[in-house]
Amino acid sequence: MKVLVDTSIWSLALRRKGGSASLNDAEKHLVALLVEAIRDGRVLVAGPIRQEVLSGIATPEQFAEVKVRLDPFPDQPIASEDYIEAARLYNLCRRGGVECGAVDMLLCVLAYRNDWTILSRDGGMERSIAAIEAETGKRIADVPASRSSR
Repeated sequence: MKVLVDTSIWSLALRRKGGSASLNDAEKHLVALLVEAIRDGRVLVAGPIRQEVLSGIATPEQFAEVKVRLDPFPDQPIASEDYIEAARLYNLCRRGGVECGAVDMLLCVLAYRNDWTILSRDGGMERSIAAIEAETGKRIADVPASRSSR
């Protein structure tokens, strides 16, 4: 199954100060899942994730390095209907008292529509995944570590 990788995982792998030595065991496991998915050709990137990963990088050199490492992964298409469905589900979550991000909802919609799974360690994404799964009855986060603690 294809894996849509969230910003939180890319940041662990590409942006963490101190590199892999600064990761705890759970974070190392998540990065290992990313590496395995890359080797298997299952990794997907959405344009908003690419933008989030590249935003806020301190130096042009670091920016260029991270950009080059993301270059092999083309942006997945996002249709207008995906944005509309993400907004509908975002509103549904907010009415239900669930805090979630607009980009998180968009990724959940992409995963649902395309039968992908999501790899994330972000609490907002986890809430979004739970809301989508409750609304649709379909699991979109089958990667075991996607719900691991930080």
